Formats: sequence, structure tokens, C-alpha cells
Amino acid sequence: AVNDEELKKRIAEELALERARRDSEAHKRRLKQEQMYARDEFGKLLEQERISSNEHLTRAILRERAATEEERQKAQRFARQLEEKDRELKKHDAYYKEQLARLEERSAQFYKVTTEQYQKAADEVSSRFK
Repeated sequence: AVNDEELKKRIAEELALERARRDSEAHKRRLKQEQMYARDEFGKLLEQERISSNEHLTRAILRERAATEEERQKAQRFARQLEEKDRELKKHDAYYKEQLARLEERSAQFYKVTTEQYQKAADEVSSRFK
């Protein structure tokens, strides 16, 4: 009877140990599964974040390219306007130089005529009152 009881006790202990071992292994499996799930979810989140980051970066690059192109076109437009203004100023400069030359020529002619008239009048007065 003692042997039976001891045997039953031993069997019960071994069964309890076996059950505890199985529970422990099941717990380890669940833990591993949960870790794998967490790792997968974390990986998915990282991938989504990477994709979002890449999209944001791509949009930023496109915005910068568009802004750069707009600035380039603006600079070209300003350069054309500056060239037009420069041509206009040169045209005005030539026109005013021409006008100045005409005025100087007319002034010289007027001076010549005035001088001749003065000389003529002086000669006339001189000949009258000799």
C-alpha cells in the first residue's frame, strides 16, 4: 500500500511536472508568437512611416523644383525687361544727343548771324560817323 501510495504520489508529481512543463512550453510558444506579432506590427509601422517619409520628401523635392523653375523664369523675365529698358535708354540717349547737336548747330548759326549783323551794324555806324 505504501508503494502504491508512493507510486501514486510520484506519478501525480510527475504528471504535475509534465503539466507544468507543457504549460511552460505553451507559455513560451505564446510568448514567441506574441513577439513575432509585435515584431511584424512594428515592421509594418516602420514600413508605413518610411513610405510616408518618402512621399513627404518627394513632395518637398517637387515643390522645390517648381519653385526653382518659377524663380528661373522670373529671372529670365526680369532680364528681358532689363534689356528692353536698356535698349529704350540707349534710344533716348541717341535721340537727346541728336537734339543737343541740332541745338548746338542752331545756336552756332544764330551766333554767326548775330555776330554778322552786329559787325554790319558796327561798320554802318562807323561809316556814317567817320
